[in-house]
Formats: sequence, C-alpha cells, structure tokens
Amino acid sequence: MERKIEEIRQNFEKHGMNLRYVETPQQAAELLSRELKNRNIVFGGSVTSEELGLYDLLGRQNRVYWHWKQPVEQRREAEQQMQVYITSANALSATGEIVNIDGSCNRISGATYGPQVVYYICGINKLTDDLSTAIDRARNVAAPMNARRLNRKTPCAVDGKCHDCQSPDRICNVMNITMRRPGAVERVEILLVGCSLGY
Repeated sequence: MERKIEEIRQNFEKHGMNLRYVETPQQAAELLSRELKNRNIVFGGSVTSEELGLYDLLGRQNRVYWHWKQPVEQRREAEQQMQVYITSANALSATGEIVNIDGSCNRISGATYGPQVVYYICGINKLTDDLSTAIDRARNVAAPMNARRLNRKTPCAVDGKCHDCQSPDRICNVMNITMRRPGAVERVEILLVGCSLGY
C-alpha cells in the first residue's frame, strides 16, 4: 500500500498538486488544525468535512463560512475574502486527476477560482485506478448517493445508477475534471485518509 500511495503522490505532483496520506480521520483533523490558523476559510458542500467535524474544529482559530451552517446570503462576502477553500471530491484517479459533479457549481467554482489554497479531503473509498473509473464512480456511486441524501426525485436515487436523466431534480449539471492545478490557485492539497469517508 505504501508503495502504491507513493506512486499516486508522484502522479499528482506531476500535475502540480500535493497529495498526503494519513491513516485516520483524527490524524486528518489534527493536520488541518495545525496548518490552518488565522485564515478566511470557505467550505464547499462535503459530507466528508461534516464527518470530520471540520467546521467547528477550524472555526476555533479561523474565520469560517459554510452554506450548510450559515445563511446563503453571507456567501458572496465570504467568497470575496476567501483564502482557503475546503471540499472533497467525488473521485480521485490514481493517475492524478480529481473528478467532481455538481448541481449549482459552487464547489467547482470555489475549488478552481478564487482561493489561494484548495484542500480536498478524501477517504480511500474515492480512489480509483484511472480517469475513466473516476468518472464512473462520480456518476454511478457519488451522484446517486447524494441524490438520495438530498431527497431528489431522480432515477439514480431509486436504483443507484446514472440515467443521464432530464429530471428537474437532477444534481449532475456540470462535471469537472481537474487535470492540473488551476492557474488562479497557488496550491492544491489533497489529503487522502485511509478509511471510507463521504460519498
């Protein structure tokens, strides 16, 4: 496993992104708590961040905003002052790409333009062999689970499989593949956690 993680780390590094591996959610939370102090942090929708308790943890030493926790009206102001963006991914490819599917695109826009640093916090369950399996995971694992979580009336929420539907409740409006570090972002940090987290 150690050798495989090193190969994956090198693949992301070639693409201008940093990947670090920790064994436990507690180690991930402690690492973020050490690194992020006195920063303006915005959270993208992320079950992983919720499971790790990052909003409360990082709110002790930083100014934080998350539309899951605060009024959406405050989003514009928070995004204008954002230094760090924290989110997750629907899938990580071992070949060094990040795949996300979004409905309103606040996660995709937040992670690609605006912040100095973007942190992707991902459980090992989101790691796939290559880009095609990462796209498949995003469409046929993460999206149906999120549609169920949000009580959307979509075919995928029923059978767990993407139908490329026309439902007005569809959450798969944009798919983003981060192939290299976005030019407007100074640093991309991927924190890979050795257990299942999020969808």
